[in-house]
Amino acid sequence: MRQIGPDGVDTLPLLTVVDVPAAPAGCRRTLVERARWEWRPADGGDPAAAAQDFLAAHGLPLDDLARPAAGHDPTGPCGAALYVSAAAGALLAGAPPGAATPAPALPDVAVVVYGHADTPRVRPAPGPWRLGDWAESWTRAEHAAAVEAVREAIGRGDVYQVNVVGHACARYAGDPLPALTRLGALPGARYGGTLTGAGWAIGCASPETLVELTGGRLVTRPIKGTRPATAAGARELLASAKERAEHVMIVDLERNDLARVARTGTVTVDELFAVRRWCDLWQAESTVSAAVADGLGLADLLRAVCPGGSVTGAPKRAALDQIAALEPVGRGAGMGTLGWVAPGRIDLGLTIRTAAADAERVHVWAGGGITWGSDPEAEVAEAAAKSAPVRAALAGR
Repeated sequence: MRQIGPDGVDTLPLLTVVDVPAAPAGCRRTLVERARWEWRPADGGDPAAAAQDFLAAHGLPLDDLARPAAGHDPTGPCGAALYVSAAAGALLAGAPPGAATPAPALPDVAVVVYGHADTPRVRPAPGPWRLGDWAESWTRAEHAAAVEAVREAIGRGDVYQVNVVGHACARYAGDPLPALTRLGALPGARYGGTLTGAGWAIGCASPETLVELTGGRLVTRPIKGTRPATAAGARELLASAKERAEHVMIVDLERNDLARVARTGTVTVDELFAVRRWCDLWQAESTVSAAVADGLGLADLLRAVCPGGSVTGAPKRAALDQIAALEPVGRGAGMGTLGWVAPGRIDLGLTIRTAAADAERVHVWAGGGITWGSDPEAEVAEAAAKSAPVRAALAGR
């Protein structure tokens, strides 16, 4: 485990304006970093418990999420960014972390505590930027073969559904942060924003809520089911028995995840299979909520919901075993969680539609849920459609 001072960025410059996904909009121009903690598997220990302890030590107690938040101290911390990679989430679930990450400069857990500056911050003008050609981590045929392998595992009864994800990277020249910031402006990016560290940065355009806590109620909004954002695409998505079955399977998984940390009998499905737009795609989203159990701390919440069901599969542990066996490249910053935590408020998004930069390359991840009814070529095309707006934004188009 390591604690890093507030000016931890060396090879990548730090954005003057803090732009963490789900940070309070009215605070972003005055936020300043006060303390930082990062974790990688080699550090050992329990990262969920360590993150909770670090936050408490810096004035953000999150050991009982049902307890009403104390009055705000204007001289104290505003809140903190929290990032958990897919690999760290798998470890929290007692599953293998999968293949090695293609971006080892990134930590697997990061907690950054912010306070307020006396004067508003300004964002510097973007510098020169050039993005090279994308190199895929697997071919279309290899991706399709992984889809077929999942179908075979479903046929054997090993799993019901598995989310299969691919990776691509491109070299760059210049400052990557303005390019990563552009992702937050994509239509439907509920968790638009950036997080930076020493030699790394993450840009997010995610529309999906992993878990939100306000007013003593937990909410998750799983997304599963995709079609082009046309009138015909909406009709096709609503009429698809395959997409609906896949979606309901993940809703049930998320209900079970919330039930582990909720007051008994309070889990409800508030909205089922609503069609919403992200860039040029329709996606099906549901809303599941529950009353938070007394005494629930952040660490136990993370263990219950990470990694997200819509980016793993069902049953979750068996799906993670398939992911570790099939994906040749680690998920890095993709398919994890990133957002904001503070007493009385937690808002964490899934890092889908997300990119990360190290000192040399920009990385993206995209995939989709595979069921018995999946067509391999269609699944490959769906992953490409999800990745296309992210790649275009990074390129400045």
